Amino acid sequence: MTPGRPPRRATLLLAAAGAAAAAAGLAVGWRRQRAGTDPEAAIQAPAAAVHELRFLKPDGQELTLARFRGKPLLLNFWATWCPPCLREMPALDRFAREFGPRGWQVVGLAADQEKPVREFLSRNPVSYSIALVGFEAIALSRSLGNETGALPFTVAFDGAGKPMRRHLGETTFDALAGWAAEMARARPTTP
Repeated sequence: MTPGRPPRRATLLLAAAGAAAAAAGLAVGWRRQRAGTDPEAAIQAPAAAVHELRFLKPDGQELTLARFRGKPLLLNFWATWCPPCLREMPALDRFAREFGPRGWQVVGLAADQEKPVREFLSRNPVSYSIALVGFEAIALSRSLGNETGALPFTVAFDGAGKPMRRHLGETTFDALAGWAAEMARARPTTP
């Protein structure tokens, strides 16, 4: 042991306690950012409430999903510490760029803390919106059909906010393009 330095175990315990406190603070901050949105309603009725959700973006601005009403929406739950999440981000980015002109919206919901997300995005920018959800992202993803709470998890919604497709695990551009084509074929035509 080096004089003046705490033992390695003590350092790890302090780091774990600090991470837990930061996660709790992030969760409280996220709830405050969602003023006017009932989180329990979102969890109990996600299809009807998806457009009512609001999140804080890494730049401090608010992202409201209401602005995507009437458009197909792809929500992707991810974290900087999740290797499959990071591997699929180029596919999500390509999907956002190619299908955005067709009306699709893509939002990445980070189950992570602000600092790592900001640092990651500064090195790896994406063309789609990212929101900070913290560890509450896991509860939200479970309410949308992610029974295990694992990451990454992706859900495609129609313009009315109805979940049409779900996928647990790493996805690909071809799979997402297939969802878009399938949903376009299923969309009823208006007279």
